Amino acid sequence: MDEIIYSIEKSLEPAEFIEVLKNSGLDKRRPVNDEPRIIAMCNNASLIVTARLNGKLIGVARSITDFVYCTYLSDLAVDLKYQKTGIGKKLIEETKKAALQAKLILLSAPDAVEFYPKIGMKKHNHCYYIDDINELK
Repeated sequence: MDEIIYSIEKSLEPAEFIEVLKNSGLDKRRPVNDEPRIIAMCNNASLIVTARLNGKLIGVARSITDFVYCTYLSDLAVDLKYQKTGIGKKLIEETKKAALQAKLILLSAPDAVEFYPKIGMKKHNHCYYIDDINELK
């Protein structure tokens, strides 16, 4: 049986990032048709943990972190063919290990809200966000 290799990578190739976003279903919520944004996302993350099978990217956890207080896990994507096999949980574990003492924070995709409590993550009811500066009143 082939082994899944988990590692920390400095950046991602935009094409393989887009492919795993599409294969995971997360492409509906990410700017996969905006190449400059995808390139910036790949190059500017402070922590990228990958899951590869025979060199092919099948899962990724892409985060922004200061490594001491907070880590925002922006993208957790696992190819649909490999979901429900523990890859997502392992990506989160590896992210938390690499983020040292920082608290791990994420916003769940609607289809994944049941997953996070099952692996021991706590829900926070006081999260706020803004997409556009023009939304401020």
